[in-house]
Amino acid sequence: MHDDAARLARPRAGVSARLRLGLCVLAALVLGLSEPASALKFPAPPALPSLSAVTLNGTAQTTNATMNNFSVEEGVLEGSGWNVTAAGQSGSGKSAVFAQYCPSAKCGADSEGYVSSGLTLPANSLTLNSTGASFTGGTGSTPAFQCNSGCNVDSASAVKIVSTASGGVGLTTWTSTGFSASSLALATSTQLRVLPAGEVYRVNVIWTLSTGP
Repeated sequence: MHDDAARLARPRAGVSARLRLGLCVLAALVLGLSEPASALKFPAPPALPSLSAVTLNGTAQTTNATMNNFSVEEGVLEGSGWNVTAAGQSGSGKSAVFAQYCPSAKCGADSEGYVSSGLTLPANSLTLNSTGASFTGGTGSTPAFQCNSGCNVDSASAVKIVSTASGGVGLTTWTSTGFSASSLALATSTQLRVLPAGEVYRVNVIWTLSTGP
């Protein structure tokens, strides 16, 4: 933990500090994907966008972004249906919650990667709301989003994002559409800390495509 981060935790009235929050993005290889050994696959995998900067003002805040669309291809043997789950991913070089991260070779005294004993956000800070989203383009039973009341995706426990009870009878691809501008919401409290220059809060999320409703 850096001393200057602690000092900037709760700026007094009229003082603002900017904080960049990083989310997992497929291009940066932060997003984990898992597919079953079957004909199911992600032609366009789920990928969370990056959130905009947060200006600290001493109050709890919500930062929104639009979830990226993705697609699922059904093979010829998916009569039992399929589902998509999301969960924070832990392990070496990963974090299931938002944690302090250096994206460069060096960030001051910190090396590239998650900072040992660095700052974190609580689990379940990031919510995906699928209200208004749907799937198009496929044949057979239309998959249904399960997060109209909001699903937390930044914790170690997997949550079901999409489900369909019966798959198609042949090769078909479903593509999501209709995510709102507030479909992703990151809640930050008055205890949010500013990080050293160049560092971000980052989380790893793994999306799993499995057979069964």
